[in-house]
Amino acid sequence: MVEVAAQPPVLSRKRKLPSLMRALRLPEKDPLALIGVTIYVVFLLVALFADFLAKDPLEILFLDDGNLAANLGPSLEFPLGTTNLGRDIFSQLVIGTRSAFMVGLTAALAVVALGTLVGLVSGYFGGLVDAALMRLADIALGIPFLPFVIVLAAFLGPQTQNVVIAITVLLWPNTARVIRSQVLTLRERGFVEAARVAGSSDWRIIRVHIAPNILPLSLLYGSIAIGWAILTEASVSFLGFGPSGSVSWGGMLQDAYASQALSRGSYNWFIPPGLCIVLVVVAGFFISRGYEEVLFPKLKD
Repeated sequence: MVEVAAQPPVLSRKRKLPSLMRALRLPEKDPLALIGVTIYVVFLLVALFADFLAKDPLEILFLDDGNLAANLGPSLEFPLGTTNLGRDIFSQLVIGTRSAFMVGLTAALAVVALGTLVGLVSGYFGGLVDAALMRLADIALGIPFLPFVIVLAAFLGPQTQNVVIAITVLLWPNTARVIRSQVLTLRERGFVEAARVAGSSDWRIIRVHIAPNILPLSLLYGSIAIGWAILTEASVSFLGFGPSGSVSWGGMLQDAYASQALSRGSYNWFIPPGLCIVLVVVAGFFISRGYEEVLFPKLKD
């Protein structure tokens, strides 16, 4: 009898894992989510060790005979060849990974933080607060995304933080609406009513009882926001509104387009950055699919 009585506390502790820990373990249950996480980890490692993997991406290179090392094909010395100005494409691709993830991670954190906060406040308090915040979200959703980012970057200057601000301003409503709908159901649960009867304040209920339960959804939309942010930064840089003096995947595509790399058959110049952008966006989709099937099991039916 003593052994039987000692078992339930151990089982209950295993079942009551924090929501954040459960969310971090979800990719193990889905192969596509694991692939998406692996892609992110690989790119993140490349961004962290970019200085050791690449040379100066803006350095103009010359051959041993003194001629400009322009439009060279892939080789051992230059794995992806060189540009028309004699710059190493591989170095630009590696350093561009750092720029992409700096924008992607910063924008994703800002989008998730703002969207989660708005969703929590709107869903829990309801009434006029909910109506005002949701109308603000409707306005943000009605603004054309890429033109707004271009205009804001043009007025405030082609700087990384301005691109991040523009992305945050327009992407937070997607996260906020989903979080709000989840909070609307959670605030009617028995454990929330029990905390309210016990004298807990509204903000304590939100912080302790509701927020931990919506963390997996926040992580889900964070993974999507990383891909969207990197894609947006690449689009802005391709159109010439990106940060000057820095190397990015979009800037590489813009340089390749301006030098007519496609007509000259320089596929080694524009395919690698385009493929990297595709992989990052697809990785976010894979992670979101894995989280959806675990968080919403009915989607499998």
